[in-house]
Parts: sequence; C-alpha cells; structure tokens
Amino acid sequence: MRRIALVTLVVDDYDEAVRFYTEALGFRLVEDEARPDGSRWVVVEPGTDSTGTGTGLLLARAKDEAQGARVGDQTGGRVGFFLHTDDFARDHARMLAAGVTFLEEPRHESYGSVAVFQDLYGNRWDLLQPAA
Repeated sequence: MRRIALVTLVVDDYDEAVRFYTEALGFRLVEDEARPDGSRWVVVEPGTDSTGTGTGLLLARAKDEAQGARVGDQTGGRVGFFLHTDDFARDHARMLAAGVTFLEEPRHESYGSVAVFQDLYGNRWDLLQPAA
C-alpha cells in the first residue's frame, strides 16, 4: 500500500498552530517531539481514530525569512486543503462557534456541501461533505 502520509504546513508558532488545529478544527495531536536543533516534529490529523491511515499535517515553524513569507500563502491564494466530513452541518456549526472564519456561505453542489474557510494564517480550505 502507498499513500501520502504527511503534508508540511509552514507556521509562525507551534503552540498557536496546535491550538487552532486541535481546538478550532477538532484535529488530533499525533506527535509533538522536540528536536536537537530547537525545532519540533508536530503532526496533527483530522481523524479521531488511531488507525493512522489518513494524511496528517506536519506543522513546521518557518526557519527563515523566505519560509516566513510563505506562511498563510502556501498555495498562492487558492484553496489548497480539503477537509472532508461526514456531517457538514455539525462541523460547520462547531467551527463557526470556535471562531473559524468562513469566506462564503455553505453551498450545496452536485458533488456535495461545501464552504471555504481559512486557517489562522489565511490558508484557504474547503470543508466538504461529498455527495452520497
């Protein structure tokens, strides 16, 4: 079996990123290990089970000015991340209550229910419940 295990997301601060992804988006903290160079290996996943079969986000603090300039604009302003859900209304309401900024009202398209939101740095995401 082959799969994409991790996608790196460059962040300004480990702790604020962990708080946002775990508290506002409901992700699970999978790993948070200090490294000898002062950085950390921080992985969060959207799933709530422990199968480890999903794709995780490696939250990587920007190391220099060039990386720092990419925080919040890692996909050039496009939606770059897609969070699938089995209950759009539940997750949309929970995320709104947690202060997540949605850039549009929910839409019900032929492919499913969707709304674009941004993370704490401005990266654009789709919250998407695929059609049955």
